[in-house]
Amino acid sequence: MPLQNRVLPTGEIIADPARGLMMGNRGCLHGQGRELGISRWRSKAWICCVLDWKDVRRDPMPPGRWTALFFLDEATALAAGHRPCGYCRRSDLLAFAAAWQAAQGLARRPRVGEMDAILHGERVDRTRRQVTRTMDAADLPDGVMIRAGGDVGLLIDGRLRAWSLTGYGATAGVSGPVEVLTPPAIVAALAAGYRPMVHPTAWPESPPAGGKPPRVHMAG
Repeated sequence: MPLQNRVLPTGEIIADPARGLMMGNRGCLHGQGRELGISRWRSKAWICCVLDWKDVRRDPMPPGRWTALFFLDEATALAAGHRPCGYCRRSDLLAFAAAWQAAQGLARRPRVGEMDAILHGERVDRTRRQVTRTMDAADLPDGVMIRAGGDVGLLIDGRLRAWSLTGYGATAGVSGPVEVLTPPAIVAALAAGYRPMVHPTAWPESPPAGGKPPRVHMAG
């Protein structure tokens, strides 16, 4: 039976056998029996990690330590409010922080604690529900996760790629006001040039000529 450790773009954590292309954590969320309790975070440091790191095999739910969470891809993790890990994804964290700095007009690159504090206020409210905003689709950068017409999907090149636990499905045009799941600070970092890793199904056809699609991690 699958563990409850798969994260949706809405931030919800469910049980599903698919694992996706990335993992991460928010601290230890499980108890005895490897079941999640009421808490959905134990730290403001919500991170997104690579699946394989130096061939180390990890218990996804070691007692009292941390709870491994799994994401379809980085765009999904960003929508849920996670940022790149500074240990296994150091170069990505530096690129993310540089984009954050540029977007916010800061004099120096932000520290992880500073970014985590801002993200925590943007991603959830006191009831542990995801905080979303309404924005015009035309004002959003590629890599943002949105809800439009009741469907959740990834925005790329002005079109919505329908999200699922196993990949992206049909594409559809989108315009006007949409519900944005990705936190504002991350939206700004994407607009400033950070390119998240996305599942290969997000690009069923070749990217538009001259375009700069999000990085694609090819599933092996």
